[in-house]
Amino acid sequence: MRVVIAEDDALLREGLALLLKTAGIEVVAAVDNADDFLRVVTEDRPDAVVVDVRMPPTFTDDGLRAAVRAREIHPGLPVLVLSAWVEDSYAAELLGDGAGGIGYLLKERVGKVDRFLDSLRRVASGGTAMDPEVISQLLVRRKTGDPLAALTPREREVLALMAEGLDNGTIAERLVVSEGAVLKHIRSIFAKLGLFADEVGHRRVLAVLAYLNAG
Repeated sequence: MRVVIAEDDALLREGLALLLKTAGIEVVAAVDNADDFLRVVTEDRPDAVVVDVRMPPTFTDDGLRAAVRAREIHPGLPVLVLSAWVEDSYAAELLGDGAGGIGYLLKERVGKVDRFLDSLRRVASGGTAMDPEVISQLLVRRKTGDPLAALTPREREVLALMAEGLDNGTIAERLVVSEGAVLKHIRSIFAKLGLFADEVGHRRVLAVLAYLNAG
């Protein structure tokens, strides 16, 4: 796997690069600003990118805007966002383009190396990896006309855990129910969201994207 890192904090940037290299992942470039990030992505498309939200020149949402732009340049480019908090701006564009391959982790979780690497690999393969706190805040920001309004509270719980990237067995353990019960909930979620067996794309990813884009 070939990865580009965009992070303005030199210590974290170098630490991420070392972590990935130790795990056998090639780091194509590790840059500290949005402009250099977009240049590298344009010149040598990586398999995935790890992007900080706040970077030069404005230290607001430059990284997130650059991630959105990178997905416009290379549709479906896997993006794992790192942030100290949940950033609203441009999140809908990034999470809702329907292509999959999206992750959003809070930086405090990066210290859990195995989880971080698992999240990156999942995103690179077209899946999702969402921090529970990100999901929690997105839930609070629900709008009227929510496309998920038909889901039961339990189905929302299951979908939130799916958004974290958990498999059915782990979801069952978290909710203290049988794996069969989880599968039943997931089938109901698919049906209520109109994601049928012949749907183009991965239904699990599409369901998660519907959930995230409703925030």
